[in-house]
Amino acid sequence: MKQLRIFFLLLCLPSLLWAEPVTIHAVGDIMLAGSGARAYRKQGYSYPFAAVSERLRQADIVIGNLEAPLTTGGEEFLGKKFRFKVEPAALEAIKDSGFTHLALANNHILDYGPTGLQQTIQALDAAGVAYFGAGADLGAARKAWLTEVKGVKIAFLSYSLVYPEEFFATNSRAGTAPGYRPYYSEDIRLARSRADYVVVSFHWGEEGAKQPKPYQQAAARKAIDAGADVVLGHHPHVLQGVEYYGKGVIFYSLGNFAFGSMSRNSAASMIARIILDDGVKGVEVIPLDVLNSRVRFQPKILSGKRGQEAVAEIGRLSEPFGSRITSADEGYFVTVPLVSTSDRIRP
Repeated sequence: MKQLRIFFLLLCLPSLLWAEPVTIHAVGDIMLAGSGARAYRKQGYSYPFAAVSERLRQADIVIGNLEAPLTTGGEEFLGKKFRFKVEPAALEAIKDSGFTHLALANNHILDYGPTGLQQTIQALDAAGVAYFGAGADLGAARKAWLTEVKGVKIAFLSYSLVYPEEFFATNSRAGTAPGYRPYYSEDIRLARSRADYVVVSFHWGEEGAKQPKPYQQAAARKAIDAGADVVLGHHPHVLQGVEYYGKGVIFYSLGNFAFGSMSRNSAASMIARIILDDGVKGVEVIPLDVLNSRVRFQPKILSGKRGQEAVAEIGRLSEPFGSRITSADEGYFVTVPLVSTSDRIRP
């Protein structure tokens, strides 16, 4: 009888006790148009990923922010200065480079209206690439994408806090999920009831700003309070700091990734490597060179002195949040000081 009770006890324990670690690679903005359009067409859409795709694929899940619709048509939104669209053929290269999940909640995904968004979603569905953060109405935009890998369920959500407001979905209008607290708090709690982990993407902040706005920190922490494990930020096009909070980790801005701009401000970014194993087990930053005047629209992993300088910059940006970067085994890991508040975690 005692052995039988032990058997049933083990049967009821959470599946996470037996699950293998799950690895996520996360990057920032992907926009294969603009100043880089000529290079992409000439070299092919695999070109911007060629130097990093092997590294990207060394993860169970690869996620980025798709910051332009994949469309050949649609009605151009003329209410802002910069509008972009990308040939749907680019999606094959994005997928082949390792991307499994794409966040859609941003200020460009409706640059070519609801038709552009609809064609994007159709292309993603056909390619079998997961997406979240935009849809035919508010309910669809707020819906979590649930993925199971290695027996572990992970929910993905995406929100925009960047105008134009016309891009925000309503009950009767296609668009992005607005990053309003009642929305993301409710959605995260629901996702948490269905998944072992929750990953939340936010498009937010000020372009070019190296420190997050107070509202970014407030939203990120509220998201983790609601049950998120990982918060991924983008839109500033430059790096911002990393913070451990509660039982989760926050990347305030991952910077640009493959982005067709000649801006001199966007010189370095990162691949965030996140290990999930009964919580956030570890976080590594892999520095990238994204200065397009130098890399010609093909991001490259930074090493040597320039890699150390980029990582040191991430460390400086993370210091206000109590995080630091340590090197070990030829990698750079985000940790917190040993004397830390009890609500923080250490990988």
